[in-house]
Amino acid sequence: MFAERTLSPTVERLHSELAPDVRVLDAEQDFETLPPAVAEELGLLVDALDPASYPDAWLPENAPAQLEAYTSDQFTIGLPGDGTVVWTRQTEPPTVIVKARAEGTPESFREFLLAEALVEIDEGVPESFLPFFGERYADLDDALGLGGAATYQVAAALYDAWVGLHTRERFRAWEGDHDELHAAWADAGDRLVGRIDDLPGEVARGETEFPAATELACSAVKHGLDLPAPFAALDTLAYRDHGAEYAVRWAEKTIDALAE
Repeated sequence: MFAERTLSPTVERLHSELAPDVRVLDAEQDFETLPPAVAEELGLLVDALDPASYPDAWLPENAPAQLEAYTSDQFTIGLPGDGTVVWTRQTEPPTVIVKARAEGTPESFREFLLAEALVEIDEGVPESFLPFFGERYADLDDALGLGGAATYQVAAALYDAWVGLHTRERFRAWEGDHDELHAAWADAGDRLVGRIDDLPGEVARGETEFPAATELACSAVKHGLDLPAPFAALDTLAYRDHGAEYAVRWAEKTIDALAE
């Protein structure tokens, strides 16, 4: 299922600088969540396994089944929506896993995704949105009132934005030092330009669902793009510093405003 990945000189240089102990592996197939029997195969390629589990009380009753499995003491890695490259600290040393679908991803962006994973590991951010929100995840669900799948989508987006507030200056600083990776990061941001200016209007007119609009806006936060209200409130030091508590309060105020 897994094999050591040969890194390009561009990514290898960053890997050596930031996280030389981190294992980078190819997966021979795509996945959303690796089940225990498959995840445990990583034990052959790392020094130790350290499965994480989380309190059941963190989840509302309408939580998707994937989150229930993720909170259990079974060794699982990844969640739906994680993208082409995932990483985990449930192995020693931490591991980055490149899914099979990466072969269809443009090389420059694939290299950026690998670099992004290394930066996130080095930054020390939580492995997913669930430990980021913790016991406030149920509060987010209450604030949104949109159901389990929508809460999942919004929570994942809000977590991505918060991570971006911690990492984007590092990506911006790559210009002149890691030019190829900086260019790929900048290009991903450029692709969002023109898609976010009228998000509030699209939501109000029913053209875009609120979770999808939040997902797009949070992607823009990762690149420091200008956002309209209410999404602009996510691109703040207050969110960077207060995390989940701020996100839940933002959701409460935003949903109340949409209902007016």
